[in-house]
Amino acid sequence: MGEHQIFVKLNEEKHIPKSDILSLLRTYNCYHEGKNFQLRTREENGELILEGLLNIYWGLRRPIRLQMYDDNERFRLNRPVVANQSSAESNNNSLNREPGPAGGDMGGQEEEDSPQLLRTRSDASFMRVQRRSNTHSARDLQRLRTHRFSINGHFYNHKTSVFTPAYGSVTNVRVNSCMTTGQVLNLLLHKFRVENKSEEFVLYMVHETGERTRLRDGEHPLVTRVLYGPCEKISKILITEADLGEEVTYDVAQYIKFEIPVLDSFVEKLKEEEEREIIKLTRKYSGLRSMILYQLECKTHNSDIV
Repeated sequence: MGEHQIFVKLNEEKHIPKSDILSLLRTYNCYHEGKNFQLRTREENGELILEGLLNIYWGLRRPIRLQMYDDNERFRLNRPVVANQSSAESNNNSLNREPGPAGGDMGGQEEEDSPQLLRTRSDASFMRVQRRSNTHSARDLQRLRTHRFSINGHFYNHKTSVFTPAYGSVTNVRVNSCMTTGQVLNLLLHKFRVENKSEEFVLYMVHETGERTRLRDGEHPLVTRVLYGPCEKISKILITEADLGEEVTYDVAQYIKFEIPVLDSFVEKLKEEEEREIIKLTRKYSGLRSMILYQLECKTHNSDIV
């Protein structure tokens, strides 16, 4: 099959030739040389498929709901608790095992297999208190299992059942170029055991200039990432609430960083220009009106003579 017949799909209407995407991909992988974010390629049914990690930045303003139990924990809680001392000590050690780091990066430079969400201070304090005790009764162990346990590296508090990722922190998911925006959102929410539906969230490509472009349902975020280049200081993908997100065009974005007095001066100049255009158009159409009336009068006069 000829190379000119192989494409990468950007959306339902637009396909990018293999040669173009490979050129961009070389730059992309060179930028990420020595890191886990280099992309691999394969061909399938006349289509070039990219695979790898995609960084997504958290831009949520409201809390999200986390599942009370993950699949493994739900299964364990149905098992009977052994009350002997050795079993209690073994379970206690398992409960108090030190979790992974909980930094603000949220896994931005790590593999997707170890997601991190920031813990609240109360959760961390609770962990320190629990580690002070070397043994627990069977009843205490059952209570600990029911009321506090680990989900994908972070600790879940059943009393609140909500969590808000730090704004601007980054995580990643392993995707391919065939996955649409909705599929990427579902994958991200499943990774962190989020109960909210994917329809409640949207992805934006946010530029350094302030321009924000929404990734539509039929778009492929990994391809979009490659097209905009690898540098996330220039552009990055942001997840936000569907009802709070707002697109910002380039024409609007170029004015966002100006101070209010400067913007006021721009508005005054635009008003002056608008008034000049109004006067100009009024004079133009007044002249045309006079010319039309004159021609009508001449025609009427000639008709009367005949």
